[in-house]
Amino acid sequence: MANEGSAFGATLPAWRAGATLADAGFVALLLLVFVGLSPFEVRDSTALLHGADQSGSGSVLRQVSYLVVFAVIAIGAFRGMGARALGAVPGSLLLLLVWCVASLAWAAEPYVTFRRAVLECVIVASVFTGVASVGAERSLKLWRLVLAGILIVNWISIATVPQAIHLAGEADPSLIGDWRGLYFHKNIAGAVSAVSALVFFFAFLDERRWRDGVLFVGAAAFAAMTHSKTSVALLPVALLAGIAYRLAWARALDRQIALVAFVLAGFVGVVALVSQWSAIAHLLADPGELSGRAAIWQSELHYIADHLLLGAGFGSFADTGGSSPLRDYISAAWIANISHGHSGYLQLLVTIGGVGFVLAMWALVVVPAWRFATAGGDALNLTGLLFAIFVFVIFHNILESDYLESDAAAWVSLLLAMAMLNENRRAHA
Repeated sequence: MANEGSAFGATLPAWRAGATLADAGFVALLLLVFVGLSPFEVRDSTALLHGADQSGSGSVLRQVSYLVVFAVIAIGAFRGMGARALGAVPGSLLLLLVWCVASLAWAAEPYVTFRRAVLECVIVASVFTGVASVGAERSLKLWRLVLAGILIVNWISIATVPQAIHLAGEADPSLIGDWRGLYFHKNIAGAVSAVSALVFFFAFLDERRWRDGVLFVGAAAFAAMTHSKTSVALLPVALLAGIAYRLAWARALDRQIALVAFVLAGFVGVVALVSQWSAIAHLLADPGELSGRAAIWQSELHYIADHLLLGAGFGSFADTGGSSPLRDYISAAWIANISHGHSGYLQLLVTIGGVGFVLAMWALVVVPAWRFATAGGDALNLTGLLFAIFVFVIFHNILESDYLESDAAAWVSLLLAMAMLNENRRAHA
């Protein structure tokens, strides 16, 4: 594919007076999400308790940092876009966020729900407004630079920073020896490395620059060394999905064939799930299966059955100590320290109920899928990558919890993909 119009151009446009407000705010947002305020944090008992955030109070510095970044992005957006900046967040996602805030009316811990819902609104608004003001292609270039810097730091840290590897003394001995780089947990490092590999692979596919190929190999290798099974297994799936999308959407006829193939694949998957339900039920009956996930899923399913419509309130599932909605559904002491439900879909049902789940699936799956399906053949170098990220996160949520998870890297990656897809669609309308 020709370089003209590529989202993976070799150089960034010259920055005006060092950087525009939009550029600076967007880069600061990326650094807050993908690096954070405490890289290479030591995982001692104090840090683990802080990471669990059992009180739900959160970090004041973190909250203020996101508010400041949002203010910078908003000012830059209004200076460059005017009132059009108000329409950056899609209506379907706005409706979902309104429901999340409204859930404080029935939440057991309304203050925690309110604080976390407001932070979620700030992060979502920052991502969509930032991408709209910076532009889809420039946003991707800036994101790629940040991911490249993180990958280089991660590799250097393995030889220079002891806590870049999970050390002896972990509460979960299976983590010992797994790479985590600057992140708190190897699963975060695995997800970021996998998303980075997708970004660098599609850059190499378009520009054929050797450094992008090296970065792709480095990101894939680092993901493998984290031993994050879900991310490592989904990386080739997402790569193939993105490649298939690029090839199919290059021609209208191929697009129609691909759509039929995707529908058939989904139908076959549902049939296979139903036919193997007894085996799945037997697996879930053993709480020790799937690294303990089965025990969490059992309690989640029991809670959902009793609170199907409204749920427990946004943000009330994890890191709330004795206030966890699952406290009456499982007797194990570790429920007070649970940080997520190991399934984004079940966790949505627990926290925002059936109504919120439908709103979430519409905003986060159906609407983006429809926009991918109806996209034209323009900028396939960009949309192919965005589709690969979309597929990765959608499947990642089967075994991990990313949806509406504040500034979790995989969740923000999905938001970035959705925002770039929207901006690319507007630019080519």
